[in-house]
Amino acid sequence: MMRKELNSMTIDGLWDLHREISALLATKIVAEKAVLEGRLFQLKQSIQANHQSSVPQKRSYPVVVPKFRNPEQPSETWAGRGKTPRWLATQLRSGKNKEEFRISEEALELT
Repeated sequence: MMRKELNSMTIDGLWDLHREISALLATKIVAEKAVLEGRLFQLKQSIQANHQSSVPQKRSYPVVVPKFRNPEQPSETWAGRGKTPRWLATQLRSGKNKEEFRISEEALELT
């Protein structure tokens, strides 16, 4: 439609044209939104499939038996791995030997 034709139209004619265009736009927007949502759904599935296949499975580690026990707090134990716990480091600084805190084999069998 040419601009001259729009200028010659009545207000009622322009309003009817406006309603037709609005209805047509609404229909096309809904259709375009459905297409885009479908694409988004496919992308999400693709990303999930790629993520699941690329993430390595976590290795299961064996249960580590504690080897040292704090005599003042028997619930505080250490397996000898990682950083030395504070209670043991304090005892070692005071001159004690780490072997003094070792849990006996018999005590390990009871637990």
